[in-house]
Amino acid sequence: MSFPWSLKNLPKQIFINNEYVESKNSKKLTLDNPADGSRIADDVVLAGEQDVDAAVAAAEKAFPGWKKTPPTERRNIMNKFADLIEKHSLAIAELSRVSLGAPYKAFGAFEIGLCAEAFRYNAGWIDKFGGESWPQEDGFLKIVRNEPLGVTAGVVPWNGPVGTIGLKAAPSLATGNVFILKPSEKTPFSSLALGTLIKEAGFPPGVFQILSGDGSTGALIASHMRIRKVSFTGSIATGKKIQEMAAKSNLKRVTLELGGKSPAVVFDDCNLENAVTWTANAITANTGQVCFAASRVYVQEGIYDKFIEKYKQAMQDKAKEVGDPTKEGTNIGPLVDEAQFKRVSGFIERGQKGQGKLLVGGQRIGDKGYYLEPTVFTDVDPNSEIHCEEIFGPVSVVRSFKTEEEIMKLSNDTNFGLMAGVFTQDINKALRVASDFESGMVGINCVSLMFMVSPFGGSKESGLGRECGIHALRAFTEPKTIMVNMNY
Repeated sequence: MSFPWSLKNLPKQIFINNEYVESKNSKKLTLDNPADGSRIADDVVLAGEQDVDAAVAAAEKAFPGWKKTPPTERRNIMNKFADLIEKHSLAIAELSRVSLGAPYKAFGAFEIGLCAEAFRYNAGWIDKFGGESWPQEDGFLKIVRNEPLGVTAGVVPWNGPVGTIGLKAAPSLATGNVFILKPSEKTPFSSLALGTLIKEAGFPPGVFQILSGDGSTGALIASHMRIRKVSFTGSIATGKKIQEMAAKSNLKRVTLELGGKSPAVVFDDCNLENAVTWTANAITANTGQVCFAASRVYVQEGIYDKFIEKYKQAMQDKAKEVGDPTKEGTNIGPLVDEAQFKRVSGFIERGQKGQGKLLVGGQRIGDKGYYLEPTVFTDVDPNSEIHCEEIFGPVSVVRSFKTEEEIMKLSNDTNFGLMAGVFTQDINKALRVASDFESGMVGINCVSLMFMVSPFGGSKESGLGRECGIHALRAFTEPKTIMVNMNY
């Protein structure tokens, strides 16, 4: 089967029961290209209540059969889907790039690979995710089964529109659930295009469906009485609304992967080049639109001047990599849209009014598209908004510190707790600091990264639950205890 979708033929229908269908909702969404501001489409489908109900009905019908599908068959379907994603990697990434602005080599290829790997990894768990049993010496054999929840849903973010599909859909489907995908209204096309591959891979009708839409569609999913689980990646404010809707409806299970304001603590005894490289890459990857970007950099005073000199140069070099995401050599594209550009620009403008000292960047690049120079503030007031709030752009703040005790207090003085990093060649100090960080993930001599095999997620307001590894499988299953009376 050929892949029919391209920039000249954008997918503009929802995918229900293995068929592309028109939405019952007459409302449409409009999208522009962040690289030049040009209109992409004004007829992007927005799924409404009837569409969500239709998808749920199809999912409920499909669930019993998918749950009982032999493990090898389920595994083969998921692996074939991963192969198809990789086969059409460039075309899928283009459908994201046109509204996200992310270059293929710097981001698109990585994201497609992440999605494919997530399906392969979770497919490998299908016949290995065992339960438990407890001895019968007391007269009762206790068996614990990991049972699928039923109809589940994933609301994925615009900044990782394909990679995050794998983190949510793959563990759901691997554990026998059926899954409804809701992409962001800012980056819907790559998700919608997957319907073709879902069908080709052999997923039965109703098992894996796609509903594009905006927050109103997400609200319908979060409050639906027959959806048993929703996994959401996005802002803290929206995550709180989803949790509230889930609680007020049917108490559906919720996984939330939310925002961050991740600290990177750089000690005097670090490998300086390594620290500069990681922190510079961490705030510019995907134009800084990354939940675990190292946006707070704390440098011990003994190497502060040397670090600042090299960090500034690294950011100036990064500015040369900003440009048209379709051009060779571009590693950093525009911000996703005008609203995000205005938001980040507003932080930069206000930051220069007494919150900190602008070290480098801060300017718009060109007069078309939503391009910004990588930006660094120093001497930042720890109570200021640029120090405390998630900016979600290529903007970092740098402060010096004296003692470990002092910087741990400052690092943890936040409601965020997604990622942290410590740079030192003293392993005792590294492990001590890693233990003291109040965050779901910590890098030692690295920062802002994740692995498929280990839990991904945050503490405090950065999230609830975990993705990746066996933790993702647990998040899409419920343990059932069976007690066998051996005495009758």
